[in-house]
Amino acid sequence: MACLLGEHLFKISGQGPPPSKDFFQLLITKTEVIWSRWQISVQHVGRATAPEELKISHHDFLDHKTLQRQIGAVFGQRILEYTRSLCQGKLDYLERLPDDILLQILSYLELKDIAQLAQVSKRFRKVCNSERFWEQYVRNRCADFNSDMENIANARSWKILFYDFLHTSGSKKQQ
Repeated sequence: MACLLGEHLFKISGQGPPPSKDFFQLLITKTEVIWSRWQISVQHVGRATAPEELKISHHDFLDHKTLQRQIGAVFGQRILEYTRSLCQGKLDYLERLPDDILLQILSYLELKDIAQLAQVSKRFRKVCNSERFWEQYVRNRCADFNSDMENIANARSWKILFYDFLHTSGSKKQQ
């Protein structure tokens, strides 16, 4: 499973809390935490300031309370807890699966299970609502699929095709 992980485990960037206008980036790799800060200043003196960067190992990050407070202040407690988890080796492999593999797994699930999975995270919601997913879902579950249906799906959407035609006709057949 570790081979599915890229070099970067997590990356987030954004502006610090007011009144600061500084810009921050947090990057978690397989071996280290990289904290970067760009000072944003309207004054001419601060414009040439080079970005600050701190690189430390996962182990050292877990002991670095000052850095943890900074990350919590800039990105919030949820991101800080997630960063700690990654540094402790608690990796979320399912969340990191490539879309192609995730779509193959989804093809074995029932619609009610997919609806529940879509509530797990933003990524799963995006994949479960994607045209790629719905096209695969319709093609795999419709034995009498034809080119007219494909034209309708391409003109409107695969999800609409499913709910307007296939889902309702499947419900009528069961009655």
